[in-house]
Amino acid sequence: MTPMLQQAASYEEVYRTFRWKLPERYNIAWDVCDRHARNASAIALIHDQGQAIRKYTFREIQVLANQLANTLVGLGLCRGDRVLIQLGQHPVTAFTHVACWKAGLVSVPTSVLFGADGLEYRMTNSGARVLITDQANLQKALEVKLRVPTLMQIFVIDGPGGDGVLPLFEVLGRASSEFTTLSLTPDTPAFINYTSGTTGLPKGTLQGHRSMLGHMPGAELLYDFFPKDGDLLWSPADWAWLAGLMDVLMPAWFHGKPVLTFPMVGFDPEKSLTMMGRHSVRNALLTPTVLKLLRPVKHRVATHKVQLRSIASGGEAVGKELIEEMSAVFGATFTEGFGQTECNLTLGNCPGLNHFRAGSLGVPLPGHVAGIVDDDGQPLPDGTAGNLAFKRPDPVMMLAYWNNPAATEKKYAGDWLLSGDLASRDEDGFFWFVGRADDVITSAGYRIGPVEIEDAIRRHPAVSIAAAIGIPDPERTEIIRAYVVLANGHEASEQLADEIRHSVRDRLARHEYPREIRFVPALPMTTTGKLMRRQLRQQARDEISQMRP
Repeated sequence: MTPMLQQAASYEEVYRTFRWKLPERYNIAWDVCDRHARNASAIALIHDQGQAIRKYTFREIQVLANQLANTLVGLGLCRGDRVLIQLGQHPVTAFTHVACWKAGLVSVPTSVLFGADGLEYRMTNSGARVLITDQANLQKALEVKLRVPTLMQIFVIDGPGGDGVLPLFEVLGRASSEFTTLSLTPDTPAFINYTSGTTGLPKGTLQGHRSMLGHMPGAELLYDFFPKDGDLLWSPADWAWLAGLMDVLMPAWFHGKPVLTFPMVGFDPEKSLTMMGRHSVRNALLTPTVLKLLRPVKHRVATHKVQLRSIASGGEAVGKELIEEMSAVFGATFTEGFGQTECNLTLGNCPGLNHFRAGSLGVPLPGHVAGIVDDDGQPLPDGTAGNLAFKRPDPVMMLAYWNNPAATEKKYAGDWLLSGDLASRDEDGFFWFVGRADDVITSAGYRIGPVEIEDAIRRHPAVSIAAAIGIPDPERTEIIRAYVVLANGHEASEQLADEIRHSVRDRLARHEYPREIRFVPALPMTTTGKLMRRQLRQQARDEISQMRP
């Protein structure tokens, strides 16, 4: 398939001439796998395991996906049934999504960072019928499986199975390698990504097959008119998150380009440079936190022969200084993009078209309509702060929140999807972030909601009630601070604070535990008993400002 965008002289020309062309019948699996599998030598995935490097062709991915699709259908799964994937950047993650889409099933990516509580919530809420995981995360699944009534089967990718668990590759070896990809519609549900739970428990964002097409104009522009000869993508962004799955892996496969993956515990700057140089990575998605972590080894970019041509960033403010520094270090076109789980890759800066404002959210990417509106969806004049919103219909926009019509209705004001962020637009059409309309915490590129953190803290027997907020941090943008009211009979101590931190880390994810804990006698509440996190954030800002010279 040719790129959805054509090289043009200006942003205005690209935006003005772009038109969506959605087919009546559409299946992502065909676009990202089947049509490329006709070229038997086309490389889809490079899996560098250190001691061994395995290159998967699109044909091999197709065969594995066909075998898994036959296996899932053989278990009795029907169109619309959910398959939860708790794996990291692994080939199985990639071909499981393709298998699900081939069979009309709904894939549910879930981070390995989540503990048993986080996994159970997503399994129960999605009504998952099948879970695919690995030995490192199997114990979590076994702990919660009896509490998930819909769960039929657990597959493990790297073990012998047992206790009701089946070894995936042994099962696939008995399945047919032929499967006819179903003919679906663009609105057929394809996958569920869970939000960060910024205003309550995480919500399942249901995306249609059309989402693939909706992502592509933004992906092509942010990677500097992707694809070009020799392009190869890599990012440390986990494929369990929308950015890793739909900003990196699937856009590359849409155009038949390879993606690099390798195991990495945390972010290792030196290893990242080594791998980018070894495999001639040309395009990368690197969050501002990752870029900051690369600073100490930036002098080794040439040593490792890193030759990026495009870097896309986002998830938090990048800043003019960091952009200029990293553009010079890598000699690459540097772009910033904005989006959220409900409506991704909708704004961006376009330096390749000489149309950007450092520090801004950018302008609407081709095919998307953005605006600043009031709570009723009425447009506000330029220079006025209001709700950053995106207009429907838009193929990248969610179908709905999974089994939550009330939340879906609340997300819209007329035809405008309210992002939950406050922003303004200048007279040149660039959007500028003002603040958050909800309680989201942005830390190391993750958008984190406070409710799950607070629930996990309250499970500690010493805790009566808790509130979580984000406070500024030079490296992570924000870190999590928890205010904790202790139950009767318990006294504050650093040892108790450590216990609470570890309990949250075990239950949720490493990026969700509170790095700071403040023991307080009471928390600010509304008359109806709701936490006033905004007041806590203001107290924290006042405290920080008083500490400055």
